[in-house]
Amino acid sequence: MKNVLRCMLLAGFTASAVPAIAQAPAAPAAPPAPAFAASNLTPNGIRAMAATCAACHGTNGNSAGGAIPGLAGTNKEYFVNQMKAFREGKREATIMHQLAKGYSEAETNALGDFFAAQKK
Repeated sequence: MKNVLRCMLLAGFTASAVPAIAQAPAAPAAPPAPAFAASNLTPNGIRAMAATCAACHGTNGNSAGGAIPGLAGTNKEYFVNQMKAFREGKREATIMHQLAKGYSEAETNALGDFFAAQKK
């Protein structure tokens, strides 16, 4: 009789625990991509992207000269083609091949427009 009671209690306990397990919350969804990963093609966003080029190519693409060319006044098509060549490893570079991979086609086109509009 004790065994029957034990089995009944155990069965009742297990049955009452099943709904609790079934109602357990689902695993949380993956977090959304961080805001900085989104493309920012506003005028301020494009200027911010261009500012990352300033360390080597000068403010607004006006290089101080030397081995690193200025980007100000560069033809947009030429700029876009060179960035593509860097990205694909078809043009030699020390770091530009890595940097070019960080920009989408839309961002590269926006930067091409920006630098083409700058005065040398």
